[in-house]
Amino acid sequence: MSTAEQIIHEIASLRPEKQTEVLEFVEFLKEKERRHEENSLQKSSLASAMRGMEEEDCLYSESDIIERVG
Repeated sequence: MSTAEQIIHEIASLRPEKQTEVLEFVEFLKEKERRHEENSLQKSSLASAMRGMEEEDCLYSESDIIERVG
């Protein structure tokens, strides 16, 4: 018996309110996975966009960046 078949068998033996709870948990897991994939894609896109930038000359010195309070 496959894992999916075992899950179906076990869920079928639960009361309807518990089946609803299982469904909500499955939806939570799917959303968690979707967010993880989205974050991974964003990180790889950012890394790809910034590739080679570490080799570019700096436009500003440290003194240009420090705010002077006077």
